[in-house]
Amino acid sequence: MQDELKTRWSQVEQMVAERFGEKLDVQTILFLIGLQELGLGDKKYAKEEKVDIIHIGICSVLMPYGYYKFIGKDDDGWPHFKNIKKLPHQMTGELQESFMKEAIIAYFDC
Repeated sequence: MQDELKTRWSQVEQMVAERFGEKLDVQTILFLIGLQELGLGDKKYAKEEKVDIIHIGICSVLMPYGYYKFIGKDDDGWPHFKNIKKLPHQMTGELQESFMKEAIIAYFDC
């Protein structure tokens, strides 16, 4: 199973690298997903907004797993989510990163 995850993650990394010209880490890919879901276009974002954009990316990739539910957009067009359930307590470090990679893979449907 771990070999399949590595292969599929490599496909995501390659797809993103072809688009952006370099290999990106999980957090940066979540930021890009958040930007895509935000849909407000290319502009400069404050540090706090960048953290919020990563959160949008996390919520977006974890929605299909039942961890978050989309509840709507605010007046500025920012999406908001409701946390439905917590990640298991034993899911830390490497296990959590693998789970996020799987969710990102599913998001891109690779």
